[in-house]
Amino acid sequence: MREPGIYNHGGEYGFLGLRQGAHPGMTAVISESFRMPLTRRTDTPTVALDIPSRVDALDWTQITVALDGQGCSVLKGLLTSVECGGIAALYPEEAHFRSRIVMGRHGFGRGEYQYFSYPLPPLIQQLRPALYGRLYGLANRWNEAMGIDIRYPASHEAFLKRCHDAGQTRPTPLLLQYGPGDYNCLHQDLYGEQVFPLQVAILLSEPGRDFTGGEFVLTEQRPRMQSRPEVVPLAQGDAVAFAVHHRPVQGTRGVYRVNLRHGVSRIRSGHRYTAGVIFHDAK
Repeated sequence: MREPGIYNHGGEYGFLGLRQGAHPGMTAVISESFRMPLTRRTDTPTVALDIPSRVDALDWTQITVALDGQGCSVLKGLLTSVECGGIAALYPEEAHFRSRIVMGRHGFGRGEYQYFSYPLPPLIQQLRPALYGRLYGLANRWNEAMGIDIRYPASHEAFLKRCHDAGQTRPTPLLLQYGPGDYNCLHQDLYGEQVFPLQVAILLSEPGRDFTGGEFVLTEQRPRMQSRPEVVPLAQGDAVAFAVHHRPVQGTRGVYRVNLRHGVSRIRSGHRYTAGVIFHDAK
């Protein structure tokens, strides 16, 4: 996912959007060889009214332990298969998006993604504050451990106001599309000075049925040590919460920072769709 942030692997984009400095009107045309295996629709998917309750019902004690220990955690069954299909089916409808990025044109990998425009689809609009409300406390604790003075407010609305006051007004939630041979290079999703240190990616397709390959990959670079890879298996409707940039680790001489990047391995067959929920907006 990339856009007016830093797709930080030597480039200047962020995950699911345009890289920093890229033209905001950049668009791409889907080739004839890569048609969407989806039915066009003009309505938005039906939204379950229990999204906040569903988020609250997750085992946040275990999720927090995993985030502290590994920098990522699976949120099992966050969305239903119907909800996943409804979001993925929005991809051909240009009215829902503000820009489209073809990864191969910018060295991001292969595949493409689109940033949603405001107003966000109702389901994404519900997920963003519900997930933020469960993560901001951990984000504050991480910053305190790393000696970073920034603290995050309890509501996502208040954090978005901070982003908008800093000139970051463009929405960053996005929808990614991969076909055979596509992949996403390791990167970080930074879109300006205001950065929330955690984000969420939701797998909308079913592994084995809709696609093969395409694993979510996270790498952790530790001081004076080789990088540690982590492959996160997901089923349709599962999400992964993970660190955007860095996280604290307790060492023998105190707390130190590790640097993280994420990506997607090569799709062997079929098509893979992912929704990215990034909590900060972009310039």
